[in-house]
Amino acid sequence: MKVLVLNCGSSSIKYQFMDSNDQIALAKGLVERIGMSSAVLTHTRSDGDKVKIVGEILDHTIAIQYVLGVLLSKNHGVIEDRSEIEAVGHRVVHGGETFSGSVLLTDEVMRALEDNIELAPLHNPPNIKGIQAVKNILPQVPQVVVFDTAFHVKMPEKAFLYGLPYELYKRYKIRRYGFHGTSHLFVSGKAAEYLGKKPEELKLITIHLGNGASIAAVDKGQSVDTSMGFTPLEGLLMGTRCGDIDTTVILHVMGKEELTLSEANTLLNKHSGLLGLSGESSDMREIIKAMGEGHKRAKIAFDIFCYRVKKYIGAYAAAMGGVDALVFTGGIGENSAEVREEVCKNLEFLGVEFDATKNSNKETELSKPDSKVKVLRIPTNEELVIALDTARIASEKNKK
Repeated sequence: MKVLVLNCGSSSIKYQFMDSNDQIALAKGLVERIGMSSAVLTHTRSDGDKVKIVGEILDHTIAIQYVLGVLLSKNHGVIEDRSEIEAVGHRVVHGGETFSGSVLLTDEVMRALEDNIELAPLHNPPNIKGIQAVKNILPQVPQVVVFDTAFHVKMPEKAFLYGLPYELYKRYKIRRYGFHGTSHLFVSGKAAEYLGKKPEELKLITIHLGNGASIAAVDKGQSVDTSMGFTPLEGLLMGTRCGDIDTTVILHVMGKEELTLSEANTLLNKHSGLLGLSGESSDMREIIKAMGEGHKRAKIAFDIFCYRVKKYIGAYAAAMGGVDALVFTGGIGENSAEVREEVCKNLEFLGVEFDATKNSNKETELSKPDSKVKVLRIPTNEELVIALDTARIASEKNKK
């Protein structure tokens, strides 16, 4: 089945047009600066053909019309007719407690998405805009919603509840939700394949490191704990997010700096993390470069980033009563040998025997043959998870 996968942000849309049978992307691209006259669509076909289109793209409906236009283009496209788009899959950040898996879009699902806006006010609204746009442009095409939170929904109460009055959970659903679920699901499955085991036989720690970063304890194929919480702010240090923090710190800073709630939110999410600590960049590549040039604060940021990951590895190994493999993924996890080496340093007590040569060569297995705990580097493919779920659910609908 040919599936259009969409990831809609407030001013951008990432897309891939995938053949779910062959599990390949026929084309992929990005629409940026939606709402501006100088919006840009960058489109790349699987054979390397690339085109950049600049135009006035004022909303998500127009953006998706541009995407369809380039997919149908004689020179740069991969389809001849809209009917070749058999289903559309959407990445939606927050499903709350309502959804434990991907679902076919219905009026009831749409109402639930709108009900969950307050849990993800920055992410769910543009996700919904993308769904509405497809509804307007391709009304007969089935749409499937795939949630970032779904993989973590079955975490036990001891992992997802905060130490707040229980009434606040009942009233406002304040709990740990976790994110990057499609990535943690994908790489844990691939790790099991690589190790020649069933997911049910393994205790894995999946480490998704990018501008947004999270780590999950995956026991017998289920997420039993994860670092991101009520929002994607909690947990590891990230590109511009502070991660774990004493909550009274922000109350103190708000008082001292006379910050509004909105300003405090911006401080924590946009001006903290690697960027705030280093004063240089939110990009780990630039942090490492600055370290090489003797930039002290860049080194501090790097050390804190890796230390936080290491602490969570220890915590999750304890929570699961052991671990069979550490799995690195995401932009930093897949590409930064320096981060992987620093994180795995001094983990011999846990059973990790790290191989620096394999790590430098970016091999799949980064541990020595006799390592009790394997260390794996597995590229994530969230779009493929969305495409496969979409194809499966759309096919089930067609059979009815």
